[in-house]
Amino acid sequence: MPDDARSQLDTSVPHSARIWDYWLGGKENFPVDREAGDAVLRILPGIVTSARNDRAFLGRAVRFLAREGIDQYLDLGTGLPTVDNTHEVAQRATPGSRIVYVDNDPLVLLHARALLQSSPEGSCDYIQADIRDTGTVLAEAARTLDFDRPVGLMLLGVLNHVLDDVEARQVVEGVLSALAPGSFLVISHTCDATTENLDGEAMRRAVREVMERGGTPICARSPERIEALFAGTRLLDPGVVSCSLWRPEPSPWPQEEVPHYCGVAAVP
Repeated sequence: MPDDARSQLDTSVPHSARIWDYWLGGKENFPVDREAGDAVLRILPGIVTSARNDRAFLGRAVRFLAREGIDQYLDLGTGLPTVDNTHEVAQRATPGSRIVYVDNDPLVLLHARALLQSSPEGSCDYIQADIRDTGTVLAEAARTLDFDRPVGLMLLGVLNHVLDDVEARQVVEGVLSALAPGSFLVISHTCDATTENLDGEAMRRAVREVMERGGTPICARSPERIEALFAGTRLLDPGVVSCSLWRPEPSPWPQEEVPHYCGVAAVP
């Protein structure tokens, strides 16, 4: 990693993207991230399964959008590159797909530029910006995407870092307002539902644990609050559900209910 990029990193506090990378078995994390990740594991032993199911949902959602004719994607809150990133799934289905990744973490964008290589027929671009700055996001993304045509808007594991519900909806609405009819909205989000298989209080304790360690601000929302983020769109079946239960396919890990919920919606 170049010295100028490393100088921008704060390795004294945990970072959500690096904790996620640790749970997925990646190498782009530091002791402080592993300590925070292990603390969460003690409270939520199934969080690794949850993270993997969230990643598998990304693949199923992008393949679905590709079958619906989507060949442009705006991925907000990219996270650290791992297996089957948005452009890899999309370009396997439609080699000419164009993808724009957005993140505000210099480490994420550094690795994105190095590792997220487009197919020859398609295109990838990378924007360092806060997703709440929708004007900048849209202006920069327009260099690669044609907003007169449908776009797949991906918000996976990122709106949980926008703590205020109104502000989170404004982020979604601000981007949706620029999208053509026929676009799709894809969201996944940490969830504090209490069900036969999920312990909502344990999720809330895990969130507090990360916050108290100085980590990236994060919240868990109920299924109802997550569904509210889809306002103005048409939720597709099966609605807002556990990531493991959204149109499941055969998987190498258990497809049990997990505390990451998701949904896919059509933009009217």
